[in-house]
Amino acid sequence: MTPEIRAKLMGAFPGADLLEVFGIDLRSVRHPRPLREPEIERPDPSLTYDMWGVGYKEVAYQSGTYSEAHHLPFGEMTEMDEVESYPWPDPDNYDFTNMAASCRELGDYAICFGGAGIPDILNGVGRGRSHGRVIKDVMTGDRVGTAIIDRRVDFWHEFCRRGLEACDGEVDIFWLGEDLGTQNGPFFSQEIFDRFFRPRLKRFIDLGHRYGARVALHSCGSTRALIPSLIDMGLDILDAVQPEPAGMDPEGLKDDFGNRLTFCGLISTQQTLPFGSVEDCAREARHRVDVIGREGGYFFSPAHCIQPDTPLENILAIYRVAMGREPGS
Repeated sequence: MTPEIRAKLMGAFPGADLLEVFGIDLRSVRHPRPLREPEIERPDPSLTYDMWGVGYKEVAYQSGTYSEAHHLPFGEMTEMDEVESYPWPDPDNYDFTNMAASCRELGDYAICFGGAGIPDILNGVGRGRSHGRVIKDVMTGDRVGTAIIDRRVDFWHEFCRRGLEACDGEVDIFWLGEDLGTQNGPFFSQEIFDRFFRPRLKRFIDLGHRYGARVALHSCGSTRALIPSLIDMGLDILDAVQPEPAGMDPEGLKDDFGNRLTFCGLISTQQTLPFGSVEDCAREARHRVDVIGREGGYFFSPAHCIQPDTPLENILAIYRVAMGREPGS
């Protein structure tokens, strides 16, 4: 959920643990904090910088406020020397001790490690180089752009390897992210996916399996054309599945791939949750529980973060269904 929705829900359930209120079965183990601040340039003190040196500013939209990339440190890189001399994050700067104990403290839930920003090539590198530039780098095989991408991929792979090792078998789900789809179809052709994304993403899928975890991949948009490849790569869970994009009909996905892939999401955050009635929301939730989840293979979830313009009564309606708390149930 967005921070605005979190604040509204905390107002409705003061002092409560929202994960408990809504019956959420997943818990995430926290990533270790850096031992020291990264040695990145911060040319504008009014911005907030991430560990990659990307500077963000808060931008208010009609229904909410979002952190948008404003300082793009990789945007003008054209030479390999610039890539080699940049102060990239280092896994040695993190303390992974006590992560197994942290997992055990979370109790008898499905323990998750990772996140939608790992490795997140298109979005993650795009915030520091521009999305258009990254798309061009991928399409053309640009040497400098590819080197920047692989710096991010290599860091996250080693960071996650150390984290999974430190968690000592306690991680149930290793979570990844890469936005592969638009509203109308995949961002890239099958050929480009196979050449560029497949080998990089498969490293992470294989890593999770090596440590006994199921692997989930977040992707927005229409990914139907790529699902057979994702299954072949060993993916276990496709996350934040949106029902509106082309080819993402929930029943079609379940019929065609449900015996080989678990789906997470499918509660509409583009239409039903923000703009539907309470009855519309309850009806969609019942369909997802009774039809999509009838034989397992489904995580009940909104298709993305619940946006600030969503009525609270609609949120409550879908979770009443999921938790069996409708009238007469």
